[in-house]
Amino acid sequence: MKQTILVIEDDPILLEGVHDILDLAGYHVLAANNGLEALQVLEGQERPDLILSDIMMPRMNGYSFYEAVRAHPEWVAIPFIFLTARGEKADVRLGKQLGVDDYIVKPFEAEDLLVAIAAKLRRTAELRAVQEQEIVSLKRSILTMLNHEFRTPLTYIMAYAEMLSEDSVNADYSEASQFREFLQGIRKGSDRLQRLVEDFIFLVELETGEARKTYEARRRIVADLRKLIAGVVADYAEAAAARNLNLVTDIPEHLPPILADTEYLRNALGRLLDNACKFSWRGTIEVRARDHEEPGRRTVCIAVSDQGIGITAGDLPHIFSPFYQGDRAKTEQQGSGSGLAITKGIVELHGGHIEVESQPGVGSTFTIVLPGVNS
Repeated sequence: MKQTILVIEDDPILLEGVHDILDLAGYHVLAANNGLEALQVLEGQERPDLILSDIMMPRMNGYSFYEAVRAHPEWVAIPFIFLTARGEKADVRLGKQLGVDDYIVKPFEAEDLLVAIAAKLRRTAELRAVQEQEIVSLKRSILTMLNHEFRTPLTYIMAYAEMLSEDSVNADYSEASQFREFLQGIRKGSDRLQRLVEDFIFLVELETGEARKTYEARRRIVADLRKLIAGVVADYAEAAAARNLNLVTDIPEHLPPILADTEYLRNALGRLLDNACKFSWRGTIEVRARDHEEPGRRTVCIAVSDQGIGITAGDLPHIFSPFYQGDRAKTEQQGSGSGLAITKGIVELHGGHIEVESQPGVGSTFTIVLPGVNS
C-alpha cells in the first residue's frame, strides 16, 4: 500500500510542485493550504504516515499547527517535517525545541526532499517494529510466567484437595502427619497464588497512578527509620535461618527523617530481603543504612547485600522490568519476576531511586536511595 503524506503549503504553485514530486515517487498525497484546513483533513481522512508543513501561513502558522497535532494522542507519533523559506538559526532552533523531526529550507532539490522523507518514514517504521517486538516479548513473558507460576500452585491445591477428598471417603485420618502434609501443600499453593494476584494488582496501580494517590494520602514524616528497618529485618530472620544464612544489620542510631508511606517502604525493603534469602545458598545477608549529605541535598541509603548467585551483566539492564527473570525457561525461581519492578516503583514514588551492584557467583547489593526531609 502507498504511504500517505499530508502537505500543507499556502503557495499554490509550490504545493502543486511538491504534490507532483511525491506522487511520482509513489506516495499518496493529501494537501491543505493552511493549518486550519490541514486539521480538517486530518479529522476527515485516514491518518497520514508523515506531515510536511510550511511555517509562515495565514490563519494558522506551522508552529501552531504542529502544537495542535501533537495535542492529539492519535497523531502524536506522526513524523513531522517543516518546509520553509526562512532558514534563520532562530527559526530552526524553535522548530527543534518543539520536537519537529526535520527542517528543510526552500529552495530545495527534489531529491533532497525525497531523501529526508524516506529517512523519516524508515526511522518511524524501525521504532514501530521495536515497539511491536517489545509487546510480543511482554506477552511471551506473561505467558511463560503464567505457565510457571500459576500452574505450580494450582497443581498443589488441586492434587492435595483431591487426595483429601478421596481419603475422607476411603480411610480414616489416623495418620495425622500425612493429613498435615496435605494441608501444608494446599496452604503453600494458595499463599503463592495470593502473592501473585496482589503483585499484579500492585503493578497495575503503579501504572495507572493509583499507587501514587495512595502514597500521597498516607505519607508522613518517619523520624525513627532505624526502627522501621529493624522491624522488616526481624520479619525475615526465620527465612534466613531456614537456609543457614547469617542476617546482620549495620544501622546507625540516628538517621535523618524521611517523608514516606511506611507500608510501601516496608514492602520495598522486604522484597529485597526476600530475594536475598531466596537466591543465597551460603554466607551472610547484611542490611546497612547510611545518610549522605552534599550541598543542597541529603539522602538516606539502605543497602541489602547477599552472597548469592549474583546477576549477569546481560541481565542487569532488565532486572527492574516487570516479569523479567534471567533463564526463567531453564530455572524455576519461585516468583513472577515482578518484585524488583514493584520495589523500583515504590522507591520512585518516594522521590528516590534504586541502585544495584552484582557479580555472578559472588553476590548482589541493592541500594535504596531516598531523599531526606530537608534535602
